[in-house]
Amino acid sequence: MSDLHAVESIRAAAVPLERDAHHASLRAWMGDARVVLLGEASHGSHEFYTERALITRLLVEEHGFRAVAVEGDWPDAYRVNQYVRGLGGDASAREALGGFRRFPGWMWRNTPVLDFVAWLRAFNDGRDSTRRCGFYGLDMYSLHASMAQVLAYLDRHRPEAGRLARERYGCFDRFGDDSQAYGMLTGLRGAEGCEDEVVAMLVDLRRAAAAADATGASDGEAAFEARQNALVVKNAEAYYRSMYSRSVSSWNLRDRHMAETLEAIERHLGGSGERPRIVVWAHNSHVGDARATEAGRTRGELTLGQLVRERLGRDAFVVGLTTHAGTVTAASDWDSPPMRKAVVPSLPGSVERLMHDTGVGRFALRLDGDGTGLGSIDALHAWRLERAIGVIYRPEIERQSHYFHVEVARQFDALIHLDHTSALVPLDAAQAHGGADVPETFPSGK
Repeated sequence: MSDLHAVESIRAAAVPLERDAHHASLRAWMGDARVVLLGEASHGSHEFYTERALITRLLVEEHGFRAVAVEGDWPDAYRVNQYVRGLGGDASAREALGGFRRFPGWMWRNTPVLDFVAWLRAFNDGRDSTRRCGFYGLDMYSLHASMAQVLAYLDRHRPEAGRLARERYGCFDRFGDDSQAYGMLTGLRGAEGCEDEVVAMLVDLRRAAAAADATGASDGEAAFEARQNALVVKNAEAYYRSMYSRSVSSWNLRDRHMAETLEAIERHLGGSGERPRIVVWAHNSHVGDARATEAGRTRGELTLGQLVRERLGRDAFVVGLTTHAGTVTAASDWDSPPMRKAVVPSLPGSVERLMHDTGVGRFALRLDGDGTGLGSIDALHAWRLERAIGVIYRPEIERQSHYFHVEVARQFDALIHLDHTSALVPLDAAQAHGGADVPETFPSGK
C-alpha cells in the first residue's frame, strides 16, 4: 500500500480527540484490561503528561484503578505515594515531589505531575485505605538511596538485623557514592563486587516477611517498602555492573526489574484476593512490545510492555503517544541543564509523518497488537521509522540517535497522536530551560 493510501486509511480510522468526549473510544478499546500502559515519545513534552493524566483520572475515578506506576525511582515515588494516601510528613504535592532531584529532575518535577499528584491526594481523601489509589516507581537507579531506606526500616523495626545490613551494604563503601564508578571497577576492571551481599539482604527480608505473615505479625506497608528497596539494591548492583560487561544487556536487566516491580505492586495491592488494576506511565521504548522493533529482533532486547503482554495477554493494553513537531524539554548531554529545544518535523515515511499527513491533528487510533490485521491500518504492519526522544535530544544527528524501525501495529494496541507538542515546564527555576532557547527555526539537517 502506498503512503497516500495509508494516510487515507488512517484518516478513516482515526478518532479525533476533540469529538470523542472523555476518551470514550479509547476506554472501550481497553475493555477489562488489568494493566494499561501509557507511553510517550519524549520525556519532555507537556501534552504527553497532560494526556496521560487525563486518561488516568478517568480510569481511577470510573474504573477503580488502584495504582499509578511510573518510570521513576522507587524511594522518590514512594514519598509521593505516602502523600497521596494522606501519610508522611509532606504538606503539599510540591513537597512530596521533592525526592526527584537526580538528573533528570524535570521528568517528574513538572507542572502536569504536580497537578495530578494534588488531584490524587484530593481523590483519596475520605476514602477507605483499601480503596485509595497509590503512586509507585518502577525504576532502579536509586542504589544508595534504597540502601538508606532499608537501613532506616530495620533501625525502626529490627535493630539487630540493621547491624548485619550495615555490614553487608558496607561492601559499597570502598567504591564511594558513584554507582557508575562501581560498575566500571567491577564490570570492566574485575574488582570484587557486592552481589552476594545484596542478594543475601533481599533473601533475609523476604524470609522475615514470610515468617511475619505466618504469625500475623507483619507490619504490612512498611515491610513491603523495605523489600522493594532491597530488590532495587540487588537489581541496581547487577545493572551497574552489566553496563561495562558485554555478556549481559543492561537494558534487559532494567526492563525486567520494572516488570518484577509491577508484579510486586499487583501482589501487594491484591493481598485480599482481588486483582488490582494499574496504570503505567513510561516511555514508548519501554511500554511498546520489543518483538515489534529492530532492537528486539536484531539485538534481543526486551521491554516492560513485552513482558507484561507475555504474562497477561489481553489483560494488558498498551498505548503509544507520538508527535510530529513542536518543542521539547531535554538536555544535550547527561547531567547537563535542560533546554527548550525545537523538535525537527518527523521524517518522510515515518510513523509520525503518516499521522501528520492525515491532517487530523489530535486523534486516537485502534491498532492491532496481536497482529491479526485490521483492514484500515494494514499499512502500519510495514517496517517503518519511529522517533524516540529521551532526556537527551540531539536534533543535529536525529536520524542516527532518535529513530528506529518498528512494526507499530504490533508494538502498541492503540496510538494517540498529538501533532504539535510543547516543552514541559520544570517546577524548579534552576532547572527551567537553562541557557538560550533553541530557535523555532532550528534547521532539520535532513
